[in-house]
Amino acid sequence: MLKRFLLLLLDLILFFTGFCLSISFKPNTLEYYIDHYTVPLIVFIISWSISSIVIGKFVLTGKEFGPVLKRIVISNMVTLAIVTTIMFFFYSYSFSRIIVFGTIAFATVLEMITYGVWFLVKQSLEIKEMPLPTMRLPSSPPVIQQFEETGAKVDFERKKAIRRTIVDELGLDVYAYISRAINLNVESTLIVSTTTRFNIDNQPSHFFNTIVNLKRVNDIRWINKFFESVNDKLPKGGLYVCMAETKDLRKRRILRKYPPVLNYIYYTFDYIIKRVMPKFNLTKGIYFFLTRGENRVLSRAELLGRLYSCGFEVLNEEFVGNHLYVICRKVKSPAYDMEATYGPLIKLRRVGKNGKEIKIYKMRTMHPYAEYLQEYVYQKHDLQDGGKFKDDFRISTVGRIMRRLWIDELPSLINLFKGDLKVVGVRPLSRHYFSLYTKDLQEKRVRYRPGLVPPFYVDNPKTLDEIMASEHKYLDAYAKHPLWTDIKYLFVAAYNIIFKRYRSG
Repeated sequence: MLKRFLLLLLDLILFFTGFCLSISFKPNTLEYYIDHYTVPLIVFIISWSISSIVIGKFVLTGKEFGPVLKRIVISNMVTLAIVTTIMFFFYSYSFSRIIVFGTIAFATVLEMITYGVWFLVKQSLEIKEMPLPTMRLPSSPPVIQQFEETGAKVDFERKKAIRRTIVDELGLDVYAYISRAINLNVESTLIVSTTTRFNIDNQPSHFFNTIVNLKRVNDIRWINKFFESVNDKLPKGGLYVCMAETKDLRKRRILRKYPPVLNYIYYTFDYIIKRVMPKFNLTKGIYFFLTRGENRVLSRAELLGRLYSCGFEVLNEEFVGNHLYVICRKVKSPAYDMEATYGPLIKLRRVGKNGKEIKIYKMRTMHPYAEYLQEYVYQKHDLQDGGKFKDDFRISTVGRIMRRLWIDELPSLINLFKGDLKVVGVRPLSRHYFSLYTKDLQEKRVRYRPGLVPPFYVDNPKTLDEIMASEHKYLDAYAKHPLWTDIKYLFVAAYNIIFKRYRSG
């Protein structure tokens, strides 16, 4: 009862807020309407409250927002019918139509937003964990060479139990995918459904060759710490299988779940709370307080990048049903990177003068942890014209727009003032991209500071070989006539950017 009373009180606050918003379209003040229309206002409030209680607007049970949304609309339409009927028969007890329709419209939108956020937070907090299955430990685990172990002892009762558990929880397609790649039926495979590190840390080190987690990565509070614990328990070459709902799958689920228009309203608030708030220090604490870090939004790039940062390499990834499943292998210890880029302003590690590592400031255009995937993307997609990666899924939608407008490059002016960069010069490269260059060009590059405006905008090279030839030409010219070369390149680059619309991607 107390909960219903508090919800009724909250709803009346939303109603009064809508009332005030509707009055803002009228010439008179709030005090005027309260003084002259006290009785109609009381009638309005009573009608609103009765219809809300009778129709069950405050029954916020279940996991679906749709039924609550339906009750909100029906209740408010009933209120509108009651009030308009009273206005028709008792003119002295009526407000203007703008106030009546405006109040109900504004209050309805506010209710949708408030109760939508309520369900969003509720879904984040209602995470139930499946207990760990009891398993015997092998005496001497074999070294894993590929996905499937051969010659290992199979417990057929355990095999049936594992199949039944995975099919019941995730479906037959998921079981078929994992079982084709991993031998689930041997004792050297640990299968868990957990979001807590304790259930991993409590296992002995290097007894299991494979760890399979059936719980979404989205629901893990400290993702990197969890991956680090998995890394610690596996031998080198050990396999780890995890799954997550990516941001695109989440968007598709939300848009299909709710009716048109309302689905985009819900998605907008989901985007703000789950994707924007965690990125800023000012709102990050509020986000974790509301959600405890559970049911978070993860892009494919962030998931894979976190795995690479924690010492794994991805062997296979597959979209099965409504989740992305990843099979990866331990190749090294975690990076324990305390400066992983996450917020809107990032610092990228680049090769500077004399081979010294410098940190270049940029606006984020890639998903978090995407910097760890450069080699993986190169292996999968190779390079396209201009030296950029083909089908680079690491770049966000907003990031592509920022790159087009050069907004992402503006913070690099900090590096210019610090002396890490000069105006014209070769592009500052990551260690991986730098390793693709020939030895002589590497040695030539590190003699000078990199620049904001690269020779790319002068020669417009298409392939990696053409990019290296362009940089050779610039560096040779700069070695002979530094000032004149930079002035000439700056003006030619400006002309090509403005009139020929050269773009680096």
